[in-house]
Amino acid sequence: MSKEIRLKKGLNINLIGEADKVYASVKPTKRYVVKPTDFHGLTPKLVVKVGEKVKAGSSLFFNKYDDKINFCAPVSGEVIDIVRGPKRKILEVVLKPDSVIDYKQFTTASAKSISREQIIDSMLKSGIWPFIRQKPYDIIANPSDMPKAIFISAFNSAPLTIDNDFALYGMDELFQKGLDYIVQLTSGKTHLNIDGNTNPSTVFTRAKGVEINKISGAHPAGNVGIQIHHIDPINKGEVVWYLQPQDVIAIARLFTEGKYDVSRIVALAGSQVKKPKYYRTIAGASIANLLADNINDGDIRIISGDILTGQHIDVNGILGFYDTTITIIEEGREQEFLGWILPGLHKFSASKTFLSWLTPAKKYSLNANMHGEERAYVMTGEYEKVLPMDIFPAHLIKACMIEDIELMENLGIYEVSPEDFALCEFVCTSKIEVQTIIRNALELVRKENS
Repeated sequence: MSKEIRLKKGLNINLIGEADKVYASVKPTKRYVVKPTDFHGLTPKLVVKVGEKVKAGSSLFFNKYDDKINFCAPVSGEVIDIVRGPKRKILEVVLKPDSVIDYKQFTTASAKSISREQIIDSMLKSGIWPFIRQKPYDIIANPSDMPKAIFISAFNSAPLTIDNDFALYGMDELFQKGLDYIVQLTSGKTHLNIDGNTNPSTVFTRAKGVEINKISGAHPAGNVGIQIHHIDPINKGEVVWYLQPQDVIAIARLFTEGKYDVSRIVALAGSQVKKPKYYRTIAGASIANLLADNINDGDIRIISGDILTGQHIDVNGILGFYDTTITIIEEGREQEFLGWILPGLHKFSASKTFLSWLTPAKKYSLNANMHGEERAYVMTGEYEKVLPMDIFPAHLIKACMIEDIELMENLGIYEVSPEDFALCEFVCTSKIEVQTIIRNALELVRKENS
């Protein structure tokens, strides 16, 4: 039965620079990169070498500990570089694309004529499987598992993120075809969660074969981890799979067109973008052409992903495998004398520290300045105000810091993700890197249970 959930906790951060609902053209990039570091817990093993020609969908590397999971080239072209880090760790596989993409052809099949095992096998061979992720641990799903449910969050609630209602406009039929394959991957329910604060697109509201739930409230209402917590909580030993709406489109294209097509709609947003818009690009593409003549001069921070959880990249950086937003804000290196004692009419505050709380609808231009260094970790109760989960977040963080696995399990480590704690990190009085602590703890627990 569909559910309607209203979250009372959370925090909306209203920022300047939301992308206009228009598409802009962009010149083809001359560089594509596939980064093993985009996939948590992955140990890659190469199957290509520098100078080798590949097609879109050709395997570049696979998971050393599960060789069935392939990671493929997003375009056809030549492997021009393999970047390694300490201990010869593979950081990047760099491709020079052909002028016209040559796709490797895979077998097509209708959802009614193909079994669950055949669907998984096709997704593994084609490189589409990494779109399916699992909780706990937030890693690529184990194809040998049977998840108790699958979750798809149809909306993003983080600041300046992509509007999926606009990005998937007119793709009703293709989205439904993708769902027809996805629902066969679980013996339980497939949950499609829509935004209860707005009037969602018919792409989502008319979807069939899934349970449609309405989630309303402030951010992090769009986080799939929050949705799972309120709809079908995870206990020890249970597994839930999840994916994003554009991943559903990629799956549909695989089985209807026989292509590994990872083209994406991305939102270029932020206060330092001259004309924030939407663009059509491909996962792993260099963002240089997207930014050309469209960003303000000065010291800026470019983020692949949203402002709370994304990765810092440079002007020649790469769009992350799972990212559908590029955010650009001021770096904010300058110091402000007695900034904390001024009225702060133009400063955002999660509490009532500044008088700006009197204008809740006002939009702000925030920068990356932390306004202080890490300090003593104190209990303030701020985490509980922005995290709509029935857990003790500060106690869990402390358990993670001392690596007490039994205590972490008792406090709900299997339900959480780093992104769920992004707002906790944002409001943290002690300037603690909460997301990093949660990520390290999840990796520790995963290794202990493997």
